[in-house]
Amino acid sequence: MQYALSLFMGLFASIIGIMPPGLLNMTAVKINRNEGNTRAFVFAIGAAIVLAAQSFLAVVFAKFLDKHPEIIVMLREAGLVIFSGLTIYFLFVAKSSRPKKKIVKFKSKRSRFFWGMLLSSLNFLTIPFYVFLSLTLASYQIFSFETPYVIAFVAGILFGTMTGLYFFVTFFERMEHRTTFIIRNMNYIIGSVTGIISLITLLNLVRYYW
Repeated sequence: MQYALSLFMGLFASIIGIMPPGLLNMTAVKINRNEGNTRAFVFAIGAAIVLAAQSFLAVVFAKFLDKHPEIIVMLREAGLVIFSGLTIYFLFVAKSSRPKKKIVKFKSKRSRFFWGMLLSSLNFLTIPFYVFLSLTLASYQIFSFETPYVIAFVAGILFGTMTGLYFFVTFFERMEHRTTFIIRNMNYIIGSVTGIISLITLLNLVRYYW
């Protein structure tokens, strides 16, 4: 049961993470339109493999942090500064995003598999996201850092990423008019999320020191 739960958590988290409009899924849409479903799926496989590898490294790092709570406190302090700065930037400095007709300038003629791996490796938020997620799940006894559960979790992320990309590409035409508002106000949405994270981090630090 615990293995299935770990698999489901990885599957669910990766699908949620890949669904907002971003470089990977919008590039997959571009490939699908210009070159067909097969190459888009190959691209998705390459991207998913790298994301799975990053998530594995994240869980290994989270396991280390779980045994050293003092480091977690230091990271929370640094995170409070970073997320507070991001909140100010996205809410008050950055200009609102405007949807563009051209999704991605796609000129590479190389294998779509390796192109997916390359773009996926440029995503620097994957590791901190899964570090935070695995630590949170472990704190509620939903996830274990033992090797079999880690493998199940990473496998869920692998299949979840491919499923999420496939879903996004397949239903993009129906979703396009609905995502316009989200894309236009993406800075405010991100700023709100980072603001909430900053508040939660601050409350955790207050509890720790008091």
